[in-house]
Amino acid sequence: MVKQDVAILFSGGRDSLALYALAMAGYHPEIQRPRKIHLIHMLNGMARFPEFPKRRFEKARDILVKQVPDRQECPESTYVELDMGRLFQGLWLDTYEILMPKFGGKNLVCVACKLGMHAKAIIYCVTNYVPLLLAGYASRQAYYPEQTPVFMERMEHLSQHFGISTKYPIYSDFQEEDTARHLLEDFGLPSTGGGERKCMFCQTLTTAGPEEIGAYLDEMIPKIQDYIEFFLSGKIRKAAEIFPPGNKWALQG
Repeated sequence: MVKQDVAILFSGGRDSLALYALAMAGYHPEIQRPRKIHLIHMLNGMARFPEFPKRRFEKARDILVKQVPDRQECPESTYVELDMGRLFQGLWLDTYEILMPKFGGKNLVCVACKLGMHAKAIIYCVTNYVPLLLAGYASRQAYYPEQTPVFMERMEHLSQHFGISTKYPIYSDFQEEDTARHLLEDFGLPSTGGGERKCMFCQTLTTAGPEEIGAYLDEMIPKIQDYIEFFLSGKIRKAAEIFPPGNKWALQG
């Protein structure tokens, strides 16, 4: 069987670290051992301790490589950082005074952030010929609106439009935190988390439900789809025009 590349949205937290370990070992039925693993860390402009994910990757790689007897069978790993701060601004921060009333007054900042991350990841996967994108979403964290079926299913459809398969292999398995810890400890990896509280928005209150999340995504995904298509085709001006600076609304008024 021909091995392919795989990309993982990587925060350095328990779940994304567990995904990395499973990909290296090839133990999960949805994650066959790949040729190369691309760990994609997203910079949204709101995270503290930016060196943490890279250091955790480097340590984990050193530990995992030693567990593969034949180094030729060990997938190559690469860590990349992608800045999606401007896209995050366009999806929420620039115009949230306008967006919140449209969607029931709900705080959808994390939905917008994750949508931007998936958009950037799709662009990366297309340009680097990576057919599979993995995200370490877990059912125990469904209180995060971006880790709910209404969000996840739409991201699958968005990526499919560009020929990329997005999967969430551990969503059902990691119903309890102890499962994630147990797996990491089985691989000799740190199990204390650490990536979960690095973003300034990680404890933001939101009562958004499937209706508001779905309505927001249904409005923004067509824009994101256009953005990705323009970006990939080199139409940079058209891509930029999709999300103009929010203060232009005031100037136009």
